[in-house]
Amino acid sequence: MTTSRRSASRRGLLGGAAGAAAAAAVGLPATPASAASWQLKWSPTASGDGLGAFETVEDDRADSHPAGQPHIYATGDNWRFTMHTVDRDTSTDRQRQEVTGLRTSGSSYLKWAEGQTWRITYSMYIPSSLEATTTFTHIMQMKQPGNGTSPIVVQSLRRVNGVQTIELRLAVDDILVGRTDLAPLHDKWTDVDFQIKVGNGSAGSVRWILKSGSTTVIDKSRTGVDTFLADRVRPKWGIYRSLGDTSGSLQNTYLLLTDLRGYQLV
Repeated sequence: MTTSRRSASRRGLLGGAAGAAAAAAVGLPATPASAASWQLKWSPTASGDGLGAFETVEDDRADSHPAGQPHIYATGDNWRFTMHTVDRDTSTDRQRQEVTGLRTSGSSYLKWAEGQTWRITYSMYIPSSLEATTTFTHIMQMKQPGNGTSPIVVQSLRRVNGVQTIELRLAVDDILVGRTDLAPLHDKWTDVDFQIKVGNGSAGSVRWILKSGSTTVIDKSRTGVDTFLADRVRPKWGIYRSLGDTSGSLQNTYLLLTDLRGYQLV
């Protein structure tokens, strides 16, 4: 049975004083309320746009499990990422079913450039079969496009002293932004609000908010950090996990996303 969720919790645009407050939260200088606001740039639907919502789709790119394809597809209001224990990436020590980028038409997509500030909101459903692991299990990344490029930001499911957690980490300098228990978020919808100022060296900043219903689970920010490598920053979503887990947590599983929205602070 597919779990579906409509946009009852969808966040609206932040403008005026709210936009200025959000700008301050991600490290921008104080400005008049009318000078900065979040403007909606990307608002796909699974039922209408399907996988055309994304710049690229990485569905079993090694063709390791044809019988399980497609591993990534739209179902109702949701995008579903299915992972089987037999799936393998082109690097055979890991698994990857991911989408990248924010496509706005058949020929164009949004490009996050140095100096810009972006915000992504969406809801995710993490079933109890998608467990945290002792090695990496990423469910969102910010990366520089291109083969072999390193991640800039990762939202991951990680076991810490035997406890399942979800965390946000700045991969460039290995900085933990925040971490909270994963178990209370299993088998329910969780709202994600991620904000990034794309900056080189110490010019970047991030803010990461998770909400479960009306409860704020975590709200963490870091300023003065490196959020840029080269070219541009591109979001990724899905399941990307190492096979090196030692906790016995790898099993057939899936991830659902819905209500994806992309905003730029302008």
